[in-house]
Amino acid sequence: MSIRLSALFSALLLVPLIAPAAPATCRAVSGSHTVAVLELYTSEGCSSCPPADHQMSTLAPSGFTADRVVPLGFHVDYWDYIGWKDRFARPAYAVRQRDLADAGGARVVYTPQFFLNGRDFRGGESGLKRLTGEINKTPARADIQLALEAATAEQWNVSGKINVPLAASAKDAAVYLAVYENRLVSEVNRGENQGATLKHDFVGREWLGPLSLDASGTLELKRTLQLKPAQKVNDSGIAVIVQNRRTSDVLQALQLPYCGT
Repeated sequence: MSIRLSALFSALLLVPLIAPAAPATCRAVSGSHTVAVLELYTSEGCSSCPPADHQMSTLAPSGFTADRVVPLGFHVDYWDYIGWKDRFARPAYAVRQRDLADAGGARVVYTPQFFLNGRDFRGGESGLKRLTGEINKTPARADIQLALEAATAEQWNVSGKINVPLAASAKDAAVYLAVYENRLVSEVNRGENQGATLKHDFVGREWLGPLSLDASGTLELKRTLQLKPAQKVNDSGIAVIVQNRRTSDVLQALQLPYCGT
C-alpha cells in the first residue's frame, strides 16, 4: 500500500459512523396536587366565540401553566348549518358537552361554554384564578405516567400507566385521552364570522374514552394514534384526564406536548 493510500485509509477510520437519529420519546409524570381541566366548547360559526378562543391562547402568559390547568378546546358541529362548516368540529365533542352538562346539573349547552373540572364555568379570569387555586390545593386522587413517541410522521405511539389508589375513587373512575394542536388559523368566508381570521390553541383533534381501569384501579395504556392530515406535529401534544364517570369530577390530569423536532 502506498504512503498516500495508507494515510487516506487511516483518515477514514477517524470519521465517526453516524447512525440514524432515534425518535424522541417525550415523558411526563403527574404531581401530588390536582391539576384543573378547563374545557371550552366553541365553534367557528359562532360570532361570540372568538374572544373565548383568545382566552385559551392567553392562559399560560396569564399564569395558568400546565401544572395548574390543562386546557382543551372542543369544536362542536351543531352550528355548521348556519353557513360555515367548522373543520375542527366533531359530533363526539357535542356529546361530551351534553354529558358534562347533565352530570354537572347545567340546564343548557351553548357556545362559547367553559367547563372547569366538569362544571359549567362563567367566572372570568378572577374566578378562574380563585377556583384553580382551590383545585390545585387538593391532593391528587390518581397518578399518571405518560410517554409519547413519533412512530412515523403521521403516527404517535402513546404508552403509560394510570393508577387510582383509593378503591372508593377507582370504582367510578374513567380515563380520557385527547390529542390537541396549537397555532391553528382559519380564514372564514361565510357565516357569522365571515371575513374574520380565527386563531385557536389547544384544539381537540382526537378524543378517546372512557377507558376503564382494572380491578386494582390501574390502566396500562398503549395506543397508536393516527394524526390528522396536515397536523403540525411540533405544535401538538396529548392530555390525559382521569374523571369520575358519574359526576365528572376530575381526579387528576396531565398534559404532554410533543418534544421532538
